[in-house]
Amino acid sequence: MSITALEPNSIWQHFEAINAIPRASNKEEQIIEFMVAFGKSLGLQTSVDTVGNVIIKKPATKSREHHKSVVLQGHLDMVHQKEADSNFDFDTQGIQMYVDGDWVKAKGTTLGADNGIGVATIMAILSSKDIAHPPIEALFTIDEEKGMTGAMALTEDQLRGNILLNLDSEEDDEITIGCAGGVDVEIKGKYNIKILDAKEYELYEITVNGLTGGHSGVDIHLNRANAIQVLTECLQELISTLDCRIHSIQVGTLTNVIPRNGSAIIAIREDKTALFPEELESIQSKLQKKYKDTDPELNIASEISENAMGVLDIQTQKNLISALMKMPNGVHAMTKEIPGLVQTSNNIAIANIAESAFFMACHTRSSVDAERDELTDQVKKYFSFATVTEVGPYPGWAPRPDSELLSLAKACYKKLNGEFPAIKSIHAGLECGILSGTFPHMQMISFGPNILGAHSPEERVQISSVQKFWKLLIEILHSIE
Repeated sequence: MSITALEPNSIWQHFEAINAIPRASNKEEQIIEFMVAFGKSLGLQTSVDTVGNVIIKKPATKSREHHKSVVLQGHLDMVHQKEADSNFDFDTQGIQMYVDGDWVKAKGTTLGADNGIGVATIMAILSSKDIAHPPIEALFTIDEEKGMTGAMALTEDQLRGNILLNLDSEEDDEITIGCAGGVDVEIKGKYNIKILDAKEYELYEITVNGLTGGHSGVDIHLNRANAIQVLTECLQELISTLDCRIHSIQVGTLTNVIPRNGSAIIAIREDKTALFPEELESIQSKLQKKYKDTDPELNIASEISENAMGVLDIQTQKNLISALMKMPNGVHAMTKEIPGLVQTSNNIAIANIAESAFFMACHTRSSVDAERDELTDQVKKYFSFATVTEVGPYPGWAPRPDSELLSLAKACYKKLNGEFPAIKSIHAGLECGILSGTFPHMQMISFGPNILGAHSPEERVQISSVQKFWKLLIEILHSIE
C-alpha cells in the first residue's frame, strides 16, 4: 500500500514530503526552506528566526477569533541511524518507507517519525479548510535531537500563545506533563603514537554489531547492551590475556542514541595470534549470555586489518580502558514519587580514538540537578587525565498536574476513548523544559501516536495510533475556549 493512501490522508502526504528531504540535526537548511515555502503557499504569515526556527501563523476559524491562542510545536530534525551494512546516504537520499500491517517502517534506517509525524500533523492542521480551531502559531524548531539550540534561541516576543501542544511524545494512551533535564559531557585528549615492528605484530579489526540500541532516555531502563561497554569489556580481556595494543576505536555518533555497533583495531604479537580466535569466541559467548534477553543478536567478529602499525602509548591505553570500565552507564536512580520512572541516568555514547587524539561523549539526564552533577563529577574524576567539558545543558520540565489544559485534554481523551489517559513525566529531554522557562505563562502538554524503536533502524509508527492521535488533537482544538 502507498503511504499517501493511508488515513488521515493529509498527514501521510505531508510525512512523505518531508521524509524526502535530508534533515539531520545541524543540517536542516533544506527542510527549513521547504517549510517556509509551505507556509507561504498557504498564504499564511511565515517567518524564520536567526537560528532557523520556522513560525507559521494561521488565524482562527469563524467565531473562534477570541478563543485562547494555541502553539502547535514539533521539531524539524531527525536522528540519522542506519544498519551497519547499509550504504544509504542520508545527505542525498530520502527515507525509504513501506507499510507492514498496521505499521509504517523504513528500509534499513531510522524512519523519522520522531518528530516527522508531529510536524506532518501540524502541517495538516495548517492546510486544512474544514477543521475548527482557535488562533494557531505553528512552531517548527531545529536541532532538537542534538542540542535543543532551536528552542534555546527563542525569545519571549516570538510567540503570543496561551497554550502549547507539543506533538513529540510516543505513546498514544499517555499525556506527558514533565521531563528530565540533561547535559552532554565531552572528553578530549591527545596521546603519543607508538610505532610497532610489523614483523612482530599482526593487526586485527574487531567489530561489535547486532545490538538493539535505542533512545538514550526512554530506553535506558531496559538495560540494553551498549556497544562501547561491550567493546571495552572485550578489549580489557584481550589486553589481559594476549597483551594486545590498541590502534583505534570508533563507536557512536550521537549522544541521545544507545550505540548499537562499533569497532576497534588492535595489534597482537605474532606468537599469540594463534590464541586470538579462541579467546575472542570465549569473550563473545560470555557477553551473549550476559545480554541474551535484551540483545539476542549480539555478535563480535574479527578480520585482519591493513592499517599502519601505530598504537596508543601504553599509559594512555591503561587510562582509557580503566576510565571506560568505571564510567557510569545506565540507570543511576529511580524516582520515588512516580513508580517506574527513571530519575537519573548516563549514556556512554561516543568513543572515537585515532591518530593521536581521543574524543568521547556521554549524555547525563536527571530531574534532580544534584544527581546530574554527581554523575558528571564521576566522569571528570575517572578522566582526570583529559579535558572534560559540559556542553548544552538544558532544564527539566516541572509537571503541573492541576492545569486547566490537562483537565481539558483528559476530558477530550475520555470522550473519544471511554477512559482517561495515563499522565506521565518522562526520562527524556523535551523542548517543553526550555519553552516553559521562556514562556512561563503558557500551559503545556505533550502527546503523540505510538512510535517504537526511535533513534534506531527499527523505528516504526503505528497507523491506527496516528488516527487516534489525530482525533484527539482535533477534539482538543475544538474544545479550547
